[in-house]
Amino acid sequence: MIYYVIALIVFALDRLTKWMIVKYMVFGESIPVWKGVFYITSHRNRGAAFGILQNQRVFFIIITLAVIVGIIWYLRRVSRKSPVIAWALALILGGAVGNFYDRFVTGEVVDFLDFSLINYPIFNVADSAIVIGVCLFIFDVLREILRDGRMKRS
Repeated sequence: MIYYVIALIVFALDRLTKWMIVKYMVFGESIPVWKGVFYITSHRNRGAAFGILQNQRVFFIIITLAVIVGIIWYLRRVSRKSPVIAWALALILGGAVGNFYDRFVTGEVVDFLDFSLINYPIFNVADSAIVIGVCLFIFDVLREILRDGRMKRS
């Protein structure tokens, strides 16, 4: 199924970029891409988004496994009915597996995308895929709600 291939591509891109950061950068090193705006910064996170719930490795492993199983189950149910939702779930699945791998193997997630202009937490490819997937999911759900609301008024 194409959606599992998409998830695999996200996972592979995430692994490749994290491997490059670990191999070629010293922890804490920051390379300016656009000075004052965007940097590649070698960072590690033992928590979740925005650094919350630090050092809760077992919790994240259990939750992520449940999320992965839920996504696979739901993806099988909706892939033919809603391609946008299926794309969203594929992106979320690839990102979840990417960060799960880090947490399971090393106990911390490698982050490196650093937008200093807006003082945003440092993140990675997996995080990006998850956020894009969630946005697509919300967009499609809202689109359906609006469509159904218009149909009921007609």
